[in-house]
Amino acid sequence: MGMVLTNARVYTVDAHMSTADTVVIDDEVITYVGPAASCSVADTLPVYDLGGRSVVPGFVDSHTHPAMVSQSFWHVRLPWTTDVDEILAFIREYAQAHPPEEVPFLYFEYYPSATFREGAPTKELLDTAVSDRPCLCQDFSEHEHWVNTRMLELMEITRDTPDPVPGLEMFVRDENGEPTGLLRELVHLHFIDRVYEKIGWTPPQELTPDRVGRFFRFMTEHGVTAVFEALVDDDEILRAVSELDRRGELNVYYQGALRFRRRSELPEVIRRLKEYHARYSGPHISVNALKLFLDGTNESGNSAVLAPTCSHASDTRHGDIGMEVDELTACFVDCNREGVDVHIHLVGDRAFRVACDAVEAARATLGSQWRTQVTLAHCELVDPADMHRPAELGIIVNWTAHWAGGYFGEGARTHLGDERWNRMYRFTEIVDCGAVLALSSDVVTGYELHRGNPLFGMQVAATRVDPEYPLDPSVYPGSVRPPAQAALPRDLLVRGYTINGATQMRLADRMGSLEVGKVANVVVLNQDLFAVPADSLAEIKVEAVVFEGRVVAGAL
Repeated sequence: MGMVLTNARVYTVDAHMSTADTVVIDDEVITYVGPAASCSVADTLPVYDLGGRSVVPGFVDSHTHPAMVSQSFWHVRLPWTTDVDEILAFIREYAQAHPPEEVPFLYFEYYPSATFREGAPTKELLDTAVSDRPCLCQDFSEHEHWVNTRMLELMEITRDTPDPVPGLEMFVRDENGEPTGLLRELVHLHFIDRVYEKIGWTPPQELTPDRVGRFFRFMTEHGVTAVFEALVDDDEILRAVSELDRRGELNVYYQGALRFRRRSELPEVIRRLKEYHARYSGPHISVNALKLFLDGTNESGNSAVLAPTCSHASDTRHGDIGMEVDELTACFVDCNREGVDVHIHLVGDRAFRVACDAVEAARATLGSQWRTQVTLAHCELVDPADMHRPAELGIIVNWTAHWAGGYFGEGARTHLGDERWNRMYRFTEIVDCGAVLALSSDVVTGYELHRGNPLFGMQVAATRVDPEYPLDPSVYPGSVRPPAQAALPRDLLVRGYTINGATQMRLADRMGSLEVGKVANVVVLNQDLFAVPADSLAEIKVEAVVFEGRVVAGAL
């Protein structure tokens, strides 16, 4: 098994960003990269003249959510509007058209994060649209949920119910401690089985191989050859992925990260991690990382920030943080002892500093024994004084490229104010200091799966303009999300979606660049991604995908 790809524009993404015109693949491995004139191969290998088309390494999506996307295909899409009356009218009409006997539980996505600028949604407001069954509406940041009274009743949530993770996974409450109907993060998942049991129904979200396969087929068709699943709660997704692999239908390298919330959980979570690793890991599957949510979101006002938020009456609120430095340092030491990597969600500048301080402290404690790889995902707001720290501490930064154009609107501006909002999403300084920047999609529902196309992400990060949800051009010239100078250059985009993602997944010795000895994961494009205008990157088509030396999508 092998092939020769020639008369191509080959971007190797090696240390020198070298180019070539020919790649030889033999027995799943790259055996030659260079000029055709110097290439000597066996006559038995088929030769494909690519007619000048571009060739790049297989893409890596180093932070995404196959399980969540696969479980979301039954959700109902809301109209895109900040008009609350219009949202409620849609929900009311849908509920009337689909009675409880047909749809016992209503799940809508999304309402824009900026919909409730003057206050927050309440259960009573949603009750005006539907009160005869549980109803949940997910906001566009994907970190808040609005539920009706019936949903809270079935979950058995009262003023006396403790929040699973105070400040993060929590029920927003009124001055009397009563739940208002606004939920933070995935707090409802702690209680959702009560709802299903009481209504005698479960949604069509079992993670079957066929349902999960829909996600992976999309990724393969768009050139993705490695996927990091950034939130695994149990082994249901691992069973499905393992079965796809057994069938020969998993054409990516897959890694999953189990979630923990506090240090006290670590022994049990690490025990399960090792159990899953022993049961499911193989040539294509690995489970050797943990996931922590260190803060919330900037759009919800519960990110951990250094200066007080602008939206709290006391003027002293700094958001919420899941751990302080000492506890997080101890977690790193524990994980290092067990040989486990850590992937952390954080968006605020205080959370970023706490994470860096904890890594620094753990490294100082362990010295040469330090081996845990820490990845900080999102890093939306970073204090200028901390930009250099990932490079110095060996921290990998992961950024969701398609957010760079203002995907979430101006919700964060309410809580952060203009100065901080205008310096969000700045990664060029971090990279200039020497840090590794991996790029990813972080798609969580079928609604946005199309944005998991790496070329779409590249376009948004290169232009700072969201082609689907542009910022108001009367306020932001050209709909460019400030600061305009934070647009990422083409070479960094390509490295972020290839070798840097492979580095995060500890796969850089096997893939991520087109070099002799590496596995042949190759993508053929119909246009040169270094030559087309930045606002046309998403129009580039993937014509063929080679995984481990086999054409698994398209044709040569």
